[in-house]
Amino acid sequence: MAEKTLNDLPRDLRLLFGRGSDALMRDNFDYAIDLFNQVLAREPGLHECRRALRAAQVRKAGSGGGFFKKVLSSASSQPLIVKGQVALRENPAHALQIAEQILNNDPSNSAAHRIIVEAARALEMPHTAALSLEILHKNNPRDKEITIQLANALAETGEVERGEKILSDLCALYPNDNELAQALKNVSARKTLDEGGYEALADGSGSYRDILKNKEEAVALEQESRQVKAEDVAARLIREYETRIKTEPHNLKLLRSLAELYTQKKDFDRALGYYERLKASEGGSDPTLDRAIAETRAKKFDYQMEQLDPAAPDHAEKLAQLQAEKQAYLLAECQKRVERFPTDLQIRFEMGQLYLQAGKIGEAIQEFQKAQNNPHRRIASMNALAQCFSRRRMFDLAARTLQNALKEKVVFDDEKKELIYNLGCVLDQMGRKDEAVEQFKLIYEVDISYKDVAARVDAYYASQS
Repeated sequence: MAEKTLNDLPRDLRLLFGRGSDALMRDNFDYAIDLFNQVLAREPGLHECRRALRAAQVRKAGSGGGFFKKVLSSASSQPLIVKGQVALRENPAHALQIAEQILNNDPSNSAAHRIIVEAARALEMPHTAALSLEILHKNNPRDKEITIQLANALAETGEVERGEKILSDLCALYPNDNELAQALKNVSARKTLDEGGYEALADGSGSYRDILKNKEEAVALEQESRQVKAEDVAARLIREYETRIKTEPHNLKLLRSLAELYTQKKDFDRALGYYERLKASEGGSDPTLDRAIAETRAKKFDYQMEQLDPAAPDHAEKLAQLQAEKQAYLLAECQKRVERFPTDLQIRFEMGQLYLQAGKIGEAIQEFQKAQNNPHRRIASMNALAQCFSRRRMFDLAARTLQNALKEKVVFDDEKKELIYNLGCVLDQMGRKDEAVEQFKLIYEVDISYKDVAARVDAYYASQS
């Protein structure tokens, strides 16, 4: 089960998450916890929601109750812990839900976090595992097993340096522990491989990755291993759900799960068949279901393109034909959803993206102007609007739109970097070179590797000298 981001969620779950976030900001912890749990019940892989849930649980625990409340909570959680441990063997996703029931009242409960770690591993959810391992490590920072697990989980999620530091700190306390020293070597070797420094592995020490000839081979081997494991799990779940659906033909959750699993297995026709059954059962009133069907058909087009023989003389012709068919289908399908759900601003945003890709700039502008009233898509819509204005060489409108978006964007994340970069490009096209480079320098100061900002800033200083 792949982990997801907010952008991967259907509209109803995004709304639930938004309401939960608002409740958390107002210190309405019980309501926030309830909403976040509802989201995770349907999308266990949304680690951003699980992180928000954990914040709500911790803040609720800190708002009152004290020692005796914690003792009572720990005592009452024992039956749930046993239930969760049993569920781990049969249904890891259900084990996650059980563990969260415990953490709702006792957010530092180590047994519950251990259940989450094991369930997350079974479901291939490294961010979720790392979140609970961090709390377990905080509970007992000298626990060697937990520290090694946390370091490896952080390395798997791309935070290799943090994992290395955690192990280094414990190695300093236990300098003669060979297992810790080896674990540190393994994580350090992973960091070295990620950075391309293969010479450091010449002594032959470290993990299995150390002896691979290059980083590409290591990455390919790991991905293949994960894919095989994921396919095995999917095949097992399909067999189980196909058996259950015979006796539970109207179980909508089972129908959707089967559709998603067959999509994962690239059996798109069967996936679409289950989606159609689900649509017939729900009466066609769910816009997220229509979107899922569209995405599945799009994946089928992509798969057909992947299967084309690049060496065939008509490869380019067939590829262009499939790309055109895919774009035509997505435009027509999204237009139908707009007509059926005219007030759904998420669909308006998707329609704008498709129009922009198709070069229909006027139509795209109209959709993005509507979509910016969606608080979850406002900044992205303004960014896209600026792209549309730039395509029409309306650079003043593009610059003003990006400047307004930046006023609303507080956090300096990748989205803000993109806004700043796009503003720099627009100012550059307007001939306002000095103002443009000031935008690029804002990114250069914090992320020199972002796109071509280093080249742009270096070229500016070179021209000045």
